[in-house]
Amino acid sequence: MIRARVPTVLITLAALLSACGEGGGGTSSGSTPTPTASTPTPSPASSGTCSLRDRQDWAAAQLREWYLFPDTLPATLDPTPYTTVSDYIDALTATARAQRKDRYFTYLTSIASEDAFYTSGSSAGFGFRLSVDPTARRVYIAESFEGTAALSAGIDRGTEILAIGTTSADLRSVDSILAAEGSAGITNALGPSTAGTTRVLRVNDANGTRTVSISKTDYALTPVSNRYGAQIITDGGRQVGYINLRTFISTADPALRSAFASFRAAGITNVIIDLRYNGGGLVSIAELMSNLLGANRSTSDVIDYTTFRPEKAANNITAMFAPQPQSIAPTKIAFIGTAGTASASELVIAAQIPYLHANAALIGTNTYGKPVGQIALDRAQCDDRLRVIAFALQNANRQGAYYDGLAGTVEASCQAGDDLTHALGSSQESSTRAALDFLAGRSCTAVTAASGLQSAQGARVARPQQPLELLSPDRPNTVQREVPGAF
Repeated sequence: MIRARVPTVLITLAALLSACGEGGGGTSSGSTPTPTASTPTPSPASSGTCSLRDRQDWAAAQLREWYLFPDTLPATLDPTPYTTVSDYIDALTATARAQRKDRYFTYLTSIASEDAFYTSGSSAGFGFRLSVDPTARRVYIAESFEGTAALSAGIDRGTEILAIGTTSADLRSVDSILAAEGSAGITNALGPSTAGTTRVLRVNDANGTRTVSISKTDYALTPVSNRYGAQIITDGGRQVGYINLRTFISTADPALRSAFASFRAAGITNVIIDLRYNGGGLVSIAELMSNLLGANRSTSDVIDYTTFRPEKAANNITAMFAPQPQSIAPTKIAFIGTAGTASASELVIAAQIPYLHANAALIGTNTYGKPVGQIALDRAQCDDRLRVIAFALQNANRQGAYYDGLAGTVEASCQAGDDLTHALGSSQESSTRAALDFLAGRSCTAVTAASGLQSAQGARVARPQQPLELLSPDRPNTVQREVPGAF
């Protein structure tokens, strides 16, 4: 999660972004107090060159200044054996990783590319999200984004990718790639995340098997799909609000307000919040969503607590509810989640537990488990932004140590699969159906901590359910951190 923006050495927590990656921008939660500004101590080399050693020393100094788990950092660690800044950062945070507190949440990224994503969702790619079945060695499209090459090529949810090549003459089957190289082989076969990268894909869907040539293009991610992202579902004579949020970026603000305004006008009190693929983003947008679900909350009610390490306690923030003109007062909420649901998504779910208790349920599988967030420490001359895990998040009940997912924290849950044979938001799709059943008061089987793998039914008729995982590179870019599976 991301809570703030950090220019060069000055870090203002009002802009701190709190999500699974990073983001920028102001707050929209209304009542969050103005945090104090803090000036981290730069390393002695902070005004020097952008040599590898200089950048490594700078990164280490910032970690020692801000890292939430300072006791896990090695007293000394020679950077010389490490050939990249990222490798050195990984070595510094290895102990916290082993304790499951920092699963590569602390990382180095590009200021320019991250700013482009968090302000507008800008990135380059084919515009689809991939799920892989490592056991059966198959890859499927979990969803395609509007205005992208994928949709233009007729590739959408449920399509299976059978083979990948640079031309039709060198196609390699997905089965052979996964057998030889694992999931990393698929990432490599799809090429770099640069506009103009072209691949030939053999695909299978309801229209049969065909070969398509597709090129990566620059596109702006639509955080709420204009096809299925916000709708009112009629189920058994009852109206249920449904919203699917892909990521918590600034451009989600107007889309969320518009959706909730329509729910309010229709008198909606039962809501499905679909966060199954949402890896996080800006805390400000997470708090906006909480406020849109809080028409009956008081401005003295707590959304969340942001807590830094003791010597940085002056930066702690308590976010209070600030109902918006579009806010509704739900009596029951069904949150659809999977192992791809993380950070700001988990914050939104956790924030409802103290108020709705068993009337706020997790539907699907266990979530990822990221109750901490990053600040951004910038070194503009090197285009380096260090995302440092610097704060923990808790709901009004001070619940926040859900490093193994929310299954053990929510008071109600229902297991369900991710059904690729139906559109997201369809009342026939497995998770959406389970959410509707929960809202109607029907019984179900609870989600367990071990149910974190996403399950789905693929595009081919009569294929049994298989465990699917969103495909993620070893070194995901900003988009892939916040939009898991995106390529």
